[in-house]
Amino acid sequence: MRRLEVRFRPMPAWPHPETPFHRRRSRSTFKVSLGATLADLERELDHLGARGIIIGAGLREEDIRDDGWPRAGARVPPFPGVEVSFDHPEHGRLVYATDVCEFWEHNVRSIALGLMSLRAVDRYGITRRGEQYAGWRALGPGVQARTMTIEDAWRTLGEAAGIDVLLVPTVGLTAQEIDRAELEVVWREAARRTHPDAGGDAETFVQAKAAHEFLTKALG
Repeated sequence: MRRLEVRFRPMPAWPHPETPFHRRRSRSTFKVSLGATLADLERELDHLGARGIIIGAGLREEDIRDDGWPRAGARVPPFPGVEVSFDHPEHGRLVYATDVCEFWEHNVRSIALGLMSLRAVDRYGITRRGEQYAGWRALGPGVQARTMTIEDAWRTLGEAAGIDVLLVPTVGLTAQEIDRAELEVVWREAARRTHPDAGGDAETFVQAKAAHEFLTKALG
């Protein structure tokens, strides 16, 4: 199996429907280590030909190593939701997310097992073109992060949040001029305003999410 480039990113706001606490699966759901879970997830993503793999979790920046993986002894995130997104060679950007378990590590495993089950559909010959993955495409095409500039991304995120980020000059704007804490404040407000489950516009949400991912990567 090829070594995949997988990076964890902080997810300061949960942009998906939230599972009520009393319906979450308990700490006894899984008895497998995080290392084994990540190995299983990598194997499934490798089968899919995944690229640009991002695991969003409620970790802090300081909980993530320079190589994009969680540090040993990282604090327990205040919210257990996890989102795995990646580029599929046929179906574009796919997003899988869950907060059904009490612990974020267990939610990573839930996604890994879910991908394993989807692949089993192909194994039994009832699909021919991987149709089962199409239902988990991103909410819309949005603005592709790879075509953005720093200025475009900052403006897009600010407009989605209804915040006048243009008080910061955008001509020739560099990542060093954007404060990380301010970025997260703007993103949280953009997610709150635009997520379809909260009555927002799906395309605007996707554009804001792409802008946030782009700026997060640019900040390093």
